[in-house]
Amino acid sequence: MKTGFEIFKKKRILITGDTGFKGSWLAYWLHHLGAEVYGFALPPERDYDHYAALGLQKLIHHQGGDVREFDGIHEFMKKTRPEFVFHLAAQPLVRKSYNEPKLTFDTNVGGTINILEAVRSTPAVKVLVTITSDKCYRNKEWCWGYRENDELGGKDPYSASKAAAELVYSAYQDSFFSDRPEFGAASVRAGNVIGGGDWSTDRIVPDCIRALQAGKPIELRNPHATRPWQHVLEPLSGYLLLAARLYKNPAPFRGSYNFGPESREMHTVEDVARELISVWGAGEIRITKKASDPPEAGLLHLNCDKAHHALGWYPRWGFEKTVKQTARWYKLVKEGENAESVTRQQIIEYMEC
Repeated sequence: MKTGFEIFKKKRILITGDTGFKGSWLAYWLHHLGAEVYGFALPPERDYDHYAALGLQKLIHHQGGDVREFDGIHEFMKKTRPEFVFHLAAQPLVRKSYNEPKLTFDTNVGGTINILEAVRSTPAVKVLVTITSDKCYRNKEWCWGYRENDELGGKDPYSASKAAAELVYSAYQDSFFSDRPEFGAASVRAGNVIGGGDWSTDRIVPDCIRALQAGKPIELRNPHATRPWQHVLEPLSGYLLLAARLYKNPAPFRGSYNFGPESREMHTVEDVARELISVWGAGEIRITKKASDPPEAGLLHLNCDKAHHALGWYPRWGFEKTVKQTARWYKLVKEGENAESVTRQQIIEYMEC
């Protein structure tokens, strides 16, 4: 497909959270496109996380740091003078937010404030894309997708923190960034993202893969919960497309955008597990719902009409392709293939769709 991503070649690009799942995929994609990539994040949690498996530390300029500490990110931004900033650093887990609510708010709200403030005082930055979550919407369990102007909110600390981050972004946009005619900023909200190299706890795909690799049953807490599943390359392609548009012509593309699958591609947690088993070639499912489990949303999906019409962005891979590519990544790497090679090939295949 024609992407227009050649604009990123030789551009200085800062990614916060580059050691995370989505951040490492974005950093590697931009490196593949010829960008000069800078990363700022805490160390990866595991020595086999996607960042480490790629050997990304040898391919980009990484600075260890915590977005909760303003001075560190501010100095790094002044030093590197990026033209693009993608803010992905976050505490990304709903269940962890129940156990560590202060950490969640400090990272997702306070960290976002620090990034926005650092960008405000760094004239070199031309484009800012702030990544939040589809869970920033107050979930009313209705059957239609949430639009960008729907009510924000959240019952759990994670969702509330992402809604608050959206409010902070909006305040900075209206108060400070609108006066910079050559500067473009946007916030983006993606559905449930899956793909190779994610080893987080309490996420459906990593939990399934760990069970499959160990020859144990996949345990599902909420098998009928429905989510907007999409491969990690789908929303990242939206972020890149949006950033390219903001760079060329900021004013028409500022605002907030949803990136998710088509409504017909909505599937349950159990659907994901069964498709993974099918690709893996073995496995079984066990339902393990406990009364002590924290509440989870039953139905959540996004309306992406704005991204379709304003950007010309559409998802490229359907549900089966998404799960197949995800399972293939884990399976090939387990069988000895190089993680960077598998990642690069999937990016190339996606770009050629």
